[in-house]
Amino acid sequence: VQLQASGGGLVQAGGSLNLSCAASGRTSKDYAMGWFRQAPKKGREFVAATSWSGRTTYYADSAEGRFTISRASAKNTVYLQMTDLKPEDTAVYFCGAPNVYGIDLTQEASYTYWGQGTLVTVSS
Repeated sequence: VQLQASGGGLVQAGGSLNLSCAASGRTSKDYAMGWFRQAPKKGREFVAATSWSGRTTYYADSAEGRFTISRASAKNTVYLQMTDLKPEDTAVYFCGAPNVYGIDLTQEASYTYWGQGTLVTVSS
């Protein structure tokens, strides 16, 4: 399975960015997908996740109300729409996918496959 994340960049505080994660190499549409981020000198933290159908979503408290995770109709691409960005959102954002069902999507250990990461920098 290959995951390709894109869409990061430099944005001013209060701005918006849209991240994408394209999955290939399996029947990726049948599995959940999630976004994590890692700020400098910090561990990887959960941001948002979506079920395989896209009907169930999960958000970290820091993302709730500002970020929206969604899946393309073909379900092999997941998006993270980020609005009202803050300097503390600065991090490398990673998309991930598990290879089983019924796991806790907010936990990094639940994911088997990871993309290469895309850098988001929010200036104050």
